[in-house]
Amino acid sequence: MKIGILTSGGDCPGLNAVIRAAVITGDKLFEDEFIGYRDGWRGVIEDDWMTLPRRRVRGIGRIGGTILGTSRSNPFADGEDGAEIVRRHMDEQDVDALLAIGGDGTLSTAHRLSEAGIPVVGVPKTVDNDLDATDYTFGFNTAVEIATEALDRLRMTGDSHHRCMVAEVMGRSVGWIALHSGMAAGAHVICLPEFPLSLDELCGHVQSAYDRGRAPLVVVAEGYVPRDAPEGFMDYDLDEFGRPRFGGIAEVLAPLIEERLGIESRATVLGHIQRGGEPTGYDRVLSTRLGTSAVDLVHSGGFGRMVALRGTEIVDVPLSEAIDSVKRVPEPRWREARTLFG
Repeated sequence: MKIGILTSGGDCPGLNAVIRAAVITGDKLFEDEFIGYRDGWRGVIEDDWMTLPRRRVRGIGRIGGTILGTSRSNPFADGEDGAEIVRRHMDEQDVDALLAIGGDGTLSTAHRLSEAGIPVVGVPKTVDNDLDATDYTFGFNTAVEIATEALDRLRMTGDSHHRCMVAEVMGRSVGWIALHSGMAAGAHVICLPEFPLSLDELCGHVQSAYDRGRAPLVVVAEGYVPRDAPEGFMDYDLDEFGRPRFGGIAEVLAPLIEERLGIESRATVLGHIQRGGEPTGYDRVLSTRLGTSAVDLVHSGGFGRMVALRGTEIVDVPLSEAIDSVKRVPEPRWREARTLFG
């Protein structure tokens, strides 16, 4: 078979490991031929691709980013007949199937193409860990490790100056990175989109920690908005999929905390640092297993489906399961963390 691979959406540690595993598996077990579309769906739409022989994927499993490039292009934007464009370009290059590696936006597009008869298999990717159809997504573990190290450093400088440090981590609609990194670093407050604290509650925990002689550390997911925030508290632009481009909540909260409590406060936005660099060993292994299983799924005719981690096993599920709901932090996990606030 001839298989096209694309990486779409935000970059993520582990993408190259998926590509490597897929190419090696296809080459060794099935004598497959691979091409890689440049910059996600843009490459598919514009027929922009590169060959992916086995020699091209040597050693890339430990490298961050993606050798194929990525973008947030959408084949169905502006009323385009994306399925017909994709089908035509696949036919011109004799491509038998697509491996779409990405998050909810990418997999929603893959699902729509599948419904139009395009043979496509999905591989879940998101640092936010917000896809409900899989227990964990690769990139999440790396992001948590990077965030935890940064938070440890912020605690040290905060302690030296007796300041409140407000750190913003990734998490558009879910707070998994904030929860895990905040608990690991011993944060005094963790602000999640799922369970928004009011400004009074947030400041109460900060004051409690400060009164005990601590330099308060606040960890906030980028999609958090205080429960009692007025209309227009945060105003975000939208991407091509209609989703808000979050960022900047820490820079709003820090001066509010300082104004209300008189405690010197500083904001730090970790941003894309969490996506860059080499993937952790855990993410390399998970990515490799997903890439291998995705090629197996192609050869078993499992189109319109996605490989996923359930427990310790790799399974496959309908793409619709990946896009129908968001995996949010459950209330028991929130209660565990909240016990430690202040």
